Amino acid sequence: MIEIKNSNGEVIYTYDAADLCGADLRGANFRNANLSGADLSGANLSGADFRGAKLYRASLLFANLSGADLGGADLSNAKLIGADLSGANLGTADLRGADLSGADLSGANLGTADLRGVDLCDANLCDANLCDANLRCAKIDKGQESQVIAALGICAE
Repeated sequence: MIEIKNSNGEVIYTYDAADLCGADLRGANFRNANLSGADLSGANLSGADFRGAKLYRASLLFANLSGADLGGADLSNAKLIGADLSGANLGTADLRGADLSGADLSGANLGTADLRGVDLCDANLCDANLCDANLRCAKIDKGQESQVIAALGICAE
């Protein structure tokens, strides 16, 4: 049995399994939960509420986070390789050093997010919002420049 607690130590979610890999947690409320170092690889977390959650060094490889609210969450150094973050809210999230290579960020809100040192290679940024995001030292592939420029709200002709 796994218990997830909020910052006050109160149990906010109980899951009857040895780990959370591949778990179906659609729409779950993890607001302010401490999931630092958790392995949620392959989990279905679509529509889940992670506002203010601590996901430092969490493993979310190929997880479905479509439509999830990660506003203000700490995802620093998290592994989100191949994750589906389409339509997700990552506004004001801390993603410093996170690996988002191959992730689907189409339609995602990353406005004012801290993306310093993030790996965005092969990520889909189509219709994503990167306005006011900190992209210092972020890694992108050649060919992604136009997506990044558009996501920053810059008109390039």
